[in-house]
Amino acid sequence: MKVILTGSTGMVGKGVLLECIDDESVEEILLINRNPIDISHPKIKEILHQDFTNFNNIKVEFKDYDACFHCMGVSSAGISEERYYKLTYTISEALANAIYNVNHNVLFTYVSGAGTDSSEQGSSMWARIKGKTENYILNKGFKDAYAFRPGAILPERGVKSKTKLYNFFYVITKPIFPLLKKMKSVTTTSRIGRAMINLDNNPQSLKHLEGADINKIAKIKG
Repeated sequence: MKVILTGSTGMVGKGVLLECIDDESVEEILLINRNPIDISHPKIKEILHQDFTNFNNIKVEFKDYDACFHCMGVSSAGISEERYYKLTYTISEALANAIYNVNHNVLFTYVSGAGTDSSEQGSSMWARIKGKTENYILNKGFKDAYAFRPGAILPERGVKSKTKLYNFFYVITKPIFPLLKKMKSVTTTSRIGRAMINLDNNPQSLKHLEGADINKIAKIKG
């Protein structure tokens, strides 16, 4: 299994990367980053790319990959709808198009969020835009596609969030992580990675995966 991974410098993406490195079924990991990551491994091939609204000059690199784990994301707090749309929908559309143009036979998983609005008509700006992004990816025509909709995500294996407020929250709640992990709606960075990998050999009829669904898929053996 050869995997394209975005967002590997962020909390979720780095958690997914660590799972891919450890999994014997993953042979190669192509990282698409603006800035270099602080991890070196024989499986990793990294492309530094600045314009995430246009992948045409690197799309030939996507030809022989089996999956794309699209983990890029940004908080809607404090930014305009126009900018959030660009960083969420426009980038995801460009990536999906570039991969699809050279390779239809791909499993595409997109990290969305709990409360996303599939109707694209609700009052919440971020939920509408996430819903539009999900709809585009799920209807693009890939071999298979999923929208991950985690609610609470706990970082594992030393992974940290880029958001200082989130890191503060994780530090003060770490003593109760074991209790939180038992909640069906709560998932972890490791479980998200395991679920993405497991979907390659265990396709699901449900395409919008909430925290409990992610946790269930993460437990699949073999």
